[in-house]
Amino acid sequence: MFRLMFYSPRIAPNTGNAIRMVAGTGCELHLVRPLGFDLSEPKLRRAGLDYHDLASVTVHDDLAAAWDALRPTTVYAFTAHANLSFADIAYQPGDVLLFGPEPTGLDAETLADPHITAQVRIPMLAGRRSLNLSNAAAVAVYEAWRQHGFSGAV
Repeated sequence: MFRLMFYSPRIAPNTGNAIRMVAGTGCELHLVRPLGFDLSEPKLRRAGLDYHDLASVTVHDDLAAAWDALRPTTVYAFTAHANLSFADIAYQPGDVLLFGPEPTGLDAETLADPHITAQVRIPMLAGRRSLNLSNAAAVAVYEAWRQHGFSGAV
């Protein structure tokens, strides 16, 4: 399945929503420190409801540790500044879908990381800054999963 990565997420409910989404889709969620919240925070638990036990969530101390653990061959960095649409990608199981912190997104140094295969964006109307992190992640994961016939879904 696909691997969703949040680099330095700041808002607990967004991560809680992502936990619920990965439980429902079967993909993995990788959180890269520093986190802007404690994983036991009530807002995180409430947003994830009772899905925590059904989700694959791994926390990495930093981006280097995440790369060492995952050894990804393909990493798509989601940024509002890219020209390539996320819908033009042929996703493969094991791909990493990388998202940056709220509200800034991925910084230039992270976007220049040699592990990143391509920078992609989710189209939206002009003059809008970005989508909510958990919403953008869901859009991306569901597109990748759709391309593979929603494998495992009922």
